Amino acid sequence: MAPKWRELADKLADQIRRGHYTPGKQLPHIRELVEAGEGSKSTVHAAYKALEAEGLVTSSRGHGTVVRQQVPLKRLGIYRYDKAKWRDGDEVAFIADRVASGRAYRRNEQTQTVSLVEAPPAVSEAHGLPAGAQVYARARLVKEGDQPTHTLTSYYRPEHVEGTRIVDPTPGPAGRGGGFRVLYDAGYEIDHMKERIFARAATGDESKLLQLPPGEPVVELHRTTYTADGTVVEVAIGVHAASRFAWEYEFQVPDSATDKEDPQ
Repeated sequence: MAPKWRELADKLADQIRRGHYTPGKQLPHIRELVEAGEGSKSTVHAAYKALEAEGLVTSSRGHGTVVRQQVPLKRLGIYRYDKAKWRDGDEVAFIADRVASGRAYRRNEQTQTVSLVEAPPAVSEAHGLPAGAQVYARARLVKEGDQPTHTLTSYYRPEHVEGTRIVDPTPGPAGRGGGFRVLYDAGYEIDHMKERIFARAATGDESKLLQLPPGEPVVELHRTTYTADGTVVEVAIGVHAASRFAWEYEFQVPDSATDKEDPQ
């Protein structure tokens, strides 16, 4: 026979999948299940830890054990950066993902700190700066409701953003249209980007900040943003909770044989 904690975990998992406990809803306190005859304190605790390891719930001090959102956000590819969204409107990238996913959002679900720091080696190399050069680091934490989804730190050359809304730490995007609109208004219209993503184990600090269940990996994003003449105007590094996003890309399939110029 399965141990008591496993039976309880399976019972609760079935209730979650049937919608008895919906995403965002808190499971009963351990003492409530003990009083209801579901097992000892150690049995209920072990069942909750099993549910957390299986990715069904998250547990944190002050929030208890809460059912996780099982439908990940769409993390749009190139269309999250559509100029019409931020240049002509106010739909910055993280909001574009929420809209595409049919999810609610508040602008202040993005918080940030801004500081002048020594550029990390990869950042100074991308910006073409000497070692030890100073850059602005705009570090954001983005949440969906109370649940963090990802962090994103953008690095800028001071001469590109000094005195602009990008260096304002007020929660939310940097004004209407966000940072890309600020750069556009300053004469640095973004033209193309390079993105690199890879999965890795989360650090202890990342697990705590993103409220990750034990063993959940993260997806790290490196983004370099250029103007048409090749000037780098932003280097960004993001850390995303792996289970909270579905990365979606749509693009024209290239054909290098026909894209080459006709030598005739």
